[in-house]
Amino acid sequence: MAKRQMAMVMDLNKCIGCQTCTVACKTQWTNRNGRDYMYWNNVETYPGVGYPRNWQELGGGFDAMGNIKPGKIPDMRRDYGIAWEYNYAETHQAKQLVPHEEPIWGPNWDEDVGSGEFPRTNYFYYIPRLCNHCDNPGCVAACPRDAVFKRDSDGVVLVDQDRCQGYRYCIAGCPYKKIYFNPKTGKSEKCIFCFPRQERGVPTSCAQQCVGRIRFVGFMDDEQSQVHQLVHKYKVALPLRPDYGTQPNVYYVPPLFSPAKHDANGKPIEGTTRIPREELHKLFGPEVDGALERLKSEMDKRKAGEPSALIDMLVAFKQSDMFRMDSNYYKEVYGRRIAAPLDERYVRGKFTTSPTLYR
Repeated sequence: MAKRQMAMVMDLNKCIGCQTCTVACKTQWTNRNGRDYMYWNNVETYPGVGYPRNWQELGGGFDAMGNIKPGKIPDMRRDYGIAWEYNYAETHQAKQLVPHEEPIWGPNWDEDVGSGEFPRTNYFYYIPRLCNHCDNPGCVAACPRDAVFKRDSDGVVLVDQDRCQGYRYCIAGCPYKKIYFNPKTGKSEKCIFCFPRQERGVPTSCAQQCVGRIRFVGFMDDEQSQVHQLVHKYKVALPLRPDYGTQPNVYYVPPLFSPAKHDANGKPIEGTTRIPREELHKLFGPEVDGALERLKSEMDKRKAGEPSALIDMLVAFKQSDMFRMDSNYYKEVYGRRIAAPLDERYVRGKFTTSPTLYR
C-alpha cells in the first residue's frame, strides 16, 4: 500500500460533455508519435458502448476469490478506431470532402445517442473516464515484467518504460481498458494522474480545465479534502464498477435527476424516471440508492432555506476550493526538487537504473 493516496471525485450531475478535459489531456500528454488513438481521459455518453468499444465486456479485474480474471485486448481498428485524415487538398478541385479510408469506430462515435424513444423515454448522461489508480490494480497483477507499479508516495500507477516489453497483459488485466499500447515504441502507456503537476501543488490538467467544475482532487487521508468528505463522510461519491475488485480511486457522484417519462399524449407520468435504477446499480453498486437519497435530502434542505455543507461543496463556488494539493509533502519525500523535462516522467521507475529525477 502507498503511504498516501491521491484521488479524484467527479460530479456527473454537472458534466456537460464538452470534452474540454479530453482536449486538455490530449494536448499535454498524448499528442506525440504512436499516440493518435490514445485518450487517457475521455468522456463517454451513457448508455453507450464506450471507448474502446464495449470495454465493460472485455474482462479483466478480479473474481470473488481475488484471482485475476482473463481479459481481452481491444482491437486497434475495430474497437479503438484508427485516426483518419481528410482529402483537404482535393477540395480546391471541387471534390467532396471524405476521409482517406472508411472509418468504422472512434472516440465519441455514439456521442449523445443514448437510449429510449424520443421524446417519451429517451435519455443519456456523460461519464468521464481515466485510469482509476486502483488500490488493487489489475494491470499491476497481470504484468509479468513488474513494469507497472504504484508509487509509494501517492499511489499513482505508472509504467516503467525501461522494463516494459510490450506484452500487453496489462491491457487485458485492466477491466476499464485504460492502458494503451504505443505501436511506435512497443511500450504500454497510460494516464499518469499528472503527477509532475501535482508534485508542484497544481491539479491534474483535466480537473483544472474542467468547464463544469465537476472534478475534485486531493489526498484521501486528508480529512479536510473534498474527496475524503464526499467519499467517506457524506458517502455520495462511488467507484465505477466496484464489482471488478480493483478498488478504484476515481469516484463519481451519480446522476440524480432525469425527466419523467411521457405517455402517448405527451403528458408526464408522475413518479417515473428515465434512468433505470438497475443501470445505476450496475455502474456504481447498490450503495447508489443511499447516495441518491442523501443528495435529494440535502437539496430539499437548501430549497427550504436551510444550510447544506454538502451542496455548497458540490456547487463549487470557487474552483480553487476544489483542489487540496500538498506540494510540501512531496518536498519532504524527495527533498529539493529539480525541474526535469516532462518527457522523462516515466524514467524514475520502480526498478529502473536510469538517473533519478530528484535530488
